[in-house]
Amino acid sequence: MSVGNATQGIDFDRRDLTLVLGENLDLGGDDSGARNGTGKTTIINALSYSLFGQALTNIKKDNLINKTNTKNMLVTIDFECEGQSYRIERGRKPNVLKFYIDDNELESKDDNSQGDSRETQQEIERLLNMSHDMFKHIVALNTYTEPFLSLKANDQRTIIEQLLGITMLSDKAESLKEQNKATKDAIQKEEFRIKAVGDANKRIQDQIDALVRRQVLWQRKKEEDCAALQAAYDQLAELDIEAELDAHKALAAYNEKSKKIAELNRWIKQCETDEKRENKLIEQLKTEIASLENHTCHSCGQAFHDDKQEKLLEDKRKALQESALQALATNTQWLEHTDALKELGELGEKPVTFYATESDAFEHRSSMGSVLTQLTAKQSETDPYADQIKDMQETAVEEITYDTINELTRIKEHQEFLLKLLTNKDSFIRKKIIDQNLSYLNVRLSYYIDKLGLPHNVVFQNDLTVEITQLGQELDFDNLSRGERNRLILSMSFAFRDVWENLYQSINLLFIDELIDSGMDSAGVECALGVLKKMARERNKNIYLISHKDDLMGRVNSVLRVIKENGFTSYSNSLDYVG
Repeated sequence: MSVGNATQGIDFDRRDLTLVLGENLDLGGDDSGARNGTGKTTIINALSYSLFGQALTNIKKDNLINKTNTKNMLVTIDFECEGQSYRIERGRKPNVLKFYIDDNELESKDDNSQGDSRETQQEIERLLNMSHDMFKHIVALNTYTEPFLSLKANDQRTIIEQLLGITMLSDKAESLKEQNKATKDAIQKEEFRIKAVGDANKRIQDQIDALVRRQVLWQRKKEEDCAALQAAYDQLAELDIEAELDAHKALAAYNEKSKKIAELNRWIKQCETDEKRENKLIEQLKTEIASLENHTCHSCGQAFHDDKQEKLLEDKRKALQESALQALATNTQWLEHTDALKELGELGEKPVTFYATESDAFEHRSSMGSVLTQLTAKQSETDPYADQIKDMQETAVEEITYDTINELTRIKEHQEFLLKLLTNKDSFIRKKIIDQNLSYLNVRLSYYIDKLGLPHNVVFQNDLTVEITQLGQELDFDNLSRGERNRLILSMSFAFRDVWENLYQSINLLFIDELIDSGMDSAGVECALGVLKKMARERNKNIYLISHKDDLMGRVNSVLRVIKENGFTSYSNSLDYVG
């Protein structure tokens, strides 16, 4: 991301342990100890992007472009595999993806306008024979990559199956599927050939057989349709629809009567309430009139004389008369409503209906008529094949052999049997591969755990799960310290790498990004460096140790300096050899 003012190139073929050390001159360089942000991790991000179209870390593709230039980002990688030379050119803005084999560009039929040709990428990954996830665990180890033992069980299984060669079964299964398809096509062609050979008698018999089959299907279909229509009609007929309609009429009358009764009861209750209120008011007025006539206060009983007494007494007597009239009117209404309620009589039992609405009942009756019409029409249908078959019955039939098609069918069945062996997780082939390769993985894992000074026993089980124990006690990966986890990450990565090279092909490149100087004590660092030096020396590996620790300079053979100055990064192709 900080590369951009000039094209930068790195020769990875050093066959040595090389320390990648940054120097940020924009922040003071060596004098200030500024090692961060120089572009060390950019090396493996560029490598990952060129091979797989995505960075090793979680960086969006467009964010890989230098922010000063904002365009023309291009990564080119040259490598060899099994004696052939390859080149990949991949870039953004403009988008580019080109793949060269011995200087000849691979032509892609895909739309390459976005620089992401699916066909070209498939060819690259077919050559690498490695997924991006596997790349992150055996080629470019980075602290931002989620450790294998922290992955979900399914993700762990996917990686292990790929590592052990179990996924090769899927590849072989795909090939076998193609063969099986070809066999099925051959069977189809043979069927067509059989139909084409023979004389007129054979063709006529074929026609008869076809007509008979159609006749059988037609008769079966007619019987099924008649049975289905009869069953539908019988089910509908279980309900006495006329009685149901009568019940709905009775229910409507019941509901109307219930409504009237409820309304009358409401009025009666209201009249009773009003009458009680008027009677209470009448008694109160009588009391007040008596008090006024006795010249006493109706509230406190104190005698009084007031010039307005006669006027007040007159008003009270008038109010008493009005209340009496209102009470009489209310009682009259009560009597009327009570008589009306008696006249209606008892509500009786509520009619029961099958359907919630009368409309549904009418729909039921309509459906019965429709189904009966369909049933009658279906029963009256005549066999359209009977006359044709009768006219062709006297024609002779020539015998045809089926040896070829029988053999093809046997091959097809055998192919399908093999497919089950390849795809079934419990097949003996799968178990055989696991037994052979899992043992080697555990041996190499045990070797590196011992070399890196871990006191733990880590073993892959036959179900491809991992068991971590110490002194007989089972542990989780998170039980380990940071330094122990990093040692185990390295041990597992090295073991994965050994298995991969044993089963597939040698890989001469390894990057370790800040795993060694992150949380590991000096003893762990020394153990790790010892393993890496031996790997580089005895197995001719190009190992790059990305770090920001100066004290590692005296423990490696050479140093690749990454210098950032004026906002841009440059890589020194001339390594500083330490000794």
